[in-house]
Amino acid sequence: MEYYIVDAFTDQLFGGNPASVVLLGRSDFPDAEAMRRIAAEFRYSETAFVRQNEDGSFSIRYFTPVHEVPLCGHATIATFGVLYHKGIVAEGQNRLIRTLSGPLNAVSGQNVMMQMATPQIVGTIEGKMTERLCRLMGLKEKPALPIQIVSTGLPDIMLPIADVETLQNLSPDMAALSRLSEETQTVSVHAFALTDDDITAHVRDFAPAYGVDEESATGTANAALTYYLYHNHLITSPARCTFLQGEAMKRPSKIATTLEVIDKQCDIWVGGPSRIVAKGDLYL
Repeated sequence: MEYYIVDAFTDQLFGGNPASVVLLGRSDFPDAEAMRRIAAEFRYSETAFVRQNEDGSFSIRYFTPVHEVPLCGHATIATFGVLYHKGIVAEGQNRLIRTLSGPLNAVSGQNVMMQMATPQIVGTIEGKMTERLCRLMGLKEKPALPIQIVSTGLPDIMLPIADVETLQNLSPDMAALSRLSEETQTVSVHAFALTDDDITAHVRDFAPAYGVDEESATGTANAALTYYLYHNHLITSPARCTFLQGEAMKRPSKIATTLEVIDKQCDIWVGGPSRIVAKGDLYL
């Protein structure tokens, strides 16, 4: 099986968020545990396993070193960067992808844009849970904006931070955060600070329950943040957002999102460029 190492959400080597992409032939049938072990061997936050179907669509499964997840934005961007590099998809081509979050669309090219699952507010963090979350994140004051669990395929906690300096100085208790994520059935805490420049927000994403203390670029979580901003009347439809992530990890990433509401249906896309770092073969 052929594999690639790809930096997603960047056009610079060793920037963005690295993912491994494994191309499966129609005769390659690794089971879930084998795929998880391959992901653990790569040690990236996510590994995508992709197979082209007879109808031209692509089936993709995503694994962290610890768990399978229904959807992963940066690994999808990486996957379509590989498919475009190999000439399997063409510039501007819209292709259907089948994921555990349901069927979605992706537009290929130098910049890949992928459709997200229908956004929803899953819940709100309130009361003693707010105090607990702030304490384990090292925050001295409660946020002025609501702390909400939002999903565009994966449920993430949206945590507003007062300013960029406070955001970059966060040092969460990862063990405690992992326990909170398990209790709230969320993937990550997506902390963000709004700005008044050309960047919509600076963000950091923490997912220790899934074996990832911090990610340098998260497509699904930034799509969820886009919906959070719309739901809380901080942006209006149609909207284009840019999120800067990975600064604290010295792997800066720019994630672009779009949001449009038509007939009460909210459509969110997320994307950016990618850069192939390496390729090789798996012998199983």
